[in-house]
Amino acid sequence: MTGLWTDLADLVLPATCAGCRERRPGLRHGVCPACVAALGALRPRSVRPTPAPPGLPACVALGPYAGPLREALLAYKEHGRHGLARPLGALLAEVVAAAVGTARPVALVPVPDTAAAARSRYGDHLDRLARHCAARLNRGGWAARVHRPLRALPRPDSVTLDSAGRAAAAEAAFRPRSTASWGRAAGTAPVVVLLDDIVTTGVTLAAATRVLSATGWVPSVAAVLAATQKRHRL
Repeated sequence: MTGLWTDLADLVLPATCAGCRERRPGLRHGVCPACVAALGALRPRSVRPTPAPPGLPACVALGPYAGPLREALLAYKEHGRHGLARPLGALLAEVVAAAVGTARPVALVPVPDTAAAARSRYGDHLDRLARHCAARLNRGGWAARVHRPLRALPRPDSVTLDSAGRAAAAEAAFRPRSTASWGRAAGTAPVVVLLDDIVTTGVTLAAATRVLSATGWVPSVAAVLAATQKRHRL
């Protein structure tokens, strides 16, 4: 998994850095050298929401949802900076590699966007990240494939919900696809890795895990880019 940031050398994007929102020279994929250094210094680690919802698999995140990582994710998801998909996908590959350990067949399952969210973002944002993640892993000697066994049902914006509302919405958020293409390939069974960009309460990952497990594909781990940090009231 060497040369993580070499992908940042070949695009000229807007002069505002996606990581710090400052106008800086030397941007690569829309990220300034200082933010590239900050992102490159992050190391995947195990995270666990408190309390953790039932059924949540082990979860590994690149870093906290703060600083350049938070700003880059917002720029990518909400502000149309799609050129960030490749470096963010490469970072997600680092998380998968750390979560799984030694190189072996991996089935990457991104948590799907709802149809409305995909339309507003001009495509499923996590599906793009998953494809770049798989490409990076394959170049590093892994056998990685993206699978899409889940479909997302319409649900309310989580920003408008409390924790109980989020849990209820997540519980009914996913259904298995009816296509027959979701099946085990011959040979060694792959490690199933559930992908998301951010973990907050873990209810979305737990709900997706329950639907996947019912089809016989049990995620061994969830790999995410960022984990929100619980704020304690003084």
